[in-house]
Amino acid sequence: MNKLMVYGAAGYTGRMASANARAHGLDLVVAGRPKDEPKLISLAEELGAEYRLFALDDSHATSEALVGITAVLNCAGPFMRTAEPLMRACIAERVHYLDIAAELDSYRLAEELAQAAQAAGVMLLPGSGGSVAMLGSLAAHAAKRVPAPTKLSIALHVAGGFSRGSAISASENLTTETLHRVDGALVARNAEMVRDFDFGSGPATSFAVTLPDLITIWRATDIPNIETFVHVTGGAFPEGDLAAMPDGPTLAERVANRYHAAVEVTGKDGAVARSILDTINGYTFTAIASAEAARRVLGGEERPGFHTPAALFGDGFAETIGDTRIVDL
Repeated sequence: MNKLMVYGAAGYTGRMASANARAHGLDLVVAGRPKDEPKLISLAEELGAEYRLFALDDSHATSEALVGITAVLNCAGPFMRTAEPLMRACIAERVHYLDIAAELDSYRLAEELAQAAQAAGVMLLPGSGGSVAMLGSLAAHAAKRVPAPTKLSIALHVAGGFSRGSAISASENLTTETLHRVDGALVARNAEMVRDFDFGSGPATSFAVTLPDLITIWRATDIPNIETFVHVTGGAFPEGDLAAMPDGPTLAERVANRYHAAVEVTGKDGAVARSILDTINGYTFTAIASAEAARRVLGGEERPGFHTPAALFGDGFAETIGDTRIVDL
């Protein structure tokens, strides 16, 4: 039977993704660093799963831990530390790689390793859950509404606070330059750029950020000009000792704070299409979507090389998660 490993299963999103994977009936291994052994033992007992311990800076231990594994879902951030050793190990051991990264460098790495992965028959699917799956579906949907789309502007509305892992990952990437895609190339842009998007309740000021969708949407749609924005409500980015933060939003907080996204696509003839996405809280979406992506991969929906969720599973993928819906304006 095909077997899924969730690495970083002791973390906030990793625990939820593991539970969703087990609910699908997947043969599951929960894994993480040796220091997380007590949490992993408890989780393994709760889910009726196997557990494995290994540190990613030990290449031999990592390779040994992947024996018998069909696919790995990496939930261990910051991904700037974990994606490369785990991607390379997966390629070497012929194991499909999925993750929930929201950091551009993970996707640049997937581009760099795409040829090696294809030669090994391994699929790299970063962003199998989370904003990449959300925005990829929304972008692909809207791109079909205009002939020859040439420009896409997209924004994510983040609500309800951050998990500790997300806050730490984001803080370590704050120095990354703000980019957009111009005529197919990633170039720097004014970090103070803002514009309004309507997420369904009127204009909301959103600020320019570097999202991995600059890579994934481009690969899936071939639109040469792409810009990405974020609008945050429900609390500003946390400050102070991030390690002292709680694991993440409570269930009640997640239920109370849905995520939204808005996109504007311009065609070569000047035609403009606008669509919005309304979905469950991002952390809940990520846990469900990444487990669903893993289920599909273990079921045979995989292609060697670097792929995106919307391109692999179709632009309706996000709408299969929770009560997500896309509305045309």
